[in-house]
Amino acid sequence: MMKALRILILLVGLTAFSQHRLQAQCAMCTLNADASVANGNTEGRGLNDGVLLLLAAPYIAVGVVGYLWYKKYRRKNVNIDIKPEKINLN
Repeated sequence: MMKALRILILLVGLTAFSQHRLQAQCAMCTLNADASVANGNTEGRGLNDGVLLLLAAPYIAVGVVGYLWYKKYRRKNVNIDIKPEKINLN
């Protein structure tokens, strides 16, 4: 379980810090942003980052809630008290 969790954290970390340019815009937004940058406007550059930020926010929120839930409800050192009685199946 812990090994799978470590691998998952490693993959998420590598994905989060990758240097690939992502396109998270629709075709219309991409054309408008490219046209505005070509005309000397610098506001179009932040559009892609804004879309990615809005896309990532729900995933981050669900991850934080899931982590807190896991930490609150996991159990350590649970004693199982099973009585050594014979079981009658008749």
